[in-house]
Amino acid sequence: MSRIVSVAATQMSCSWDTEANIQQATELVREAAANGAQIIQLQELFATPYFCIEQNTDHLRLARSRSESPVLKHMQTLAQELGVVLPVSWFEQEGQSYFNSIAVIDADGSILGVYRKSHIPNSIGYQEKYYFTPGDTGFKVWETRYANIGIGICWDQWFPEAARCMALNGAELLFYPTAIGSEPGEPGLDSRHHWRRVMQGHAAANVMPVIASNRVGREVATKAEDFAIDFYGTSFIADFEGAICEAADDHTTGVLVHSFELDQIREYRHTWGLFRDRRTDLYGDLGTHTPGVE
Repeated sequence: MSRIVSVAATQMSCSWDTEANIQQATELVREAAANGAQIIQLQELFATPYFCIEQNTDHLRLARSRSESPVLKHMQTLAQELGVVLPVSWFEQEGQSYFNSIAVIDADGSILGVYRKSHIPNSIGYQEKYYFTPGDTGFKVWETRYANIGIGICWDQWFPEAARCMALNGAELLFYPTAIGSEPGEPGLDSRHHWRRVMQGHAAANVMPVIASNRVGREVATKAEDFAIDFYGTSFIADFEGAICEAADDHTTGVLVHSFELDQIREYRHTWGLFRDRRTDLYGDLGTHTPGVE
């Protein structure tokens, strides 16, 4: 019996009206489910604007623990109602630490576990090191009702090691919730094509589909109204050879849905021998920042 799984990526703009953001995300999840999606990816930190655009201590008040997050509670109820899997991004506080995290909500509404963003960027407009402790969970794979999924968060997507770790741990699909757009420090840079091609490479190199969800809209810093990021959307779904199956534009709120036959992909992946032929005895340099230095 074949295993056909339908996945979705969403994209939307965000405001400081958290309830409105959650409602908009809910409507997108419902739309995706109505179109047959079983695993639905929402973008990174969708409950608020991308507050990491600046360093502002007030934004630390946005963090919530897993048990106290109204976003997670709402999405758990929604997942159970619709019978869908929802990897949900939220700003997590645990003890004295703050994390950029994903809770994987299974189709019965239960939380299977949490992934905390491993690679934390720091550049003009993307001041994440001010807010987030580097994740301590490692790269994880969850056995959901419909498929085994791995998830990286935004900056994680630039690192092939992360995708390979999830593939080695049994992922069948890779998901990347994201918040990326213009570069205030480099006004002439448009990274959207590079951003997409890197993840297409993960799909091709690991022979598994990749689903990426980004935000759209212009967001302005609270302390400097002339300082802003224009998020470029272009969310997409790539197949197991890295080809784009579904793609969004750079400004429209919406949903992408696509289906994959996972057993056929698994067989195709095995025939290539990419995992069989790995030379782990030669990869020692990957474990150090200074290869060849004793």
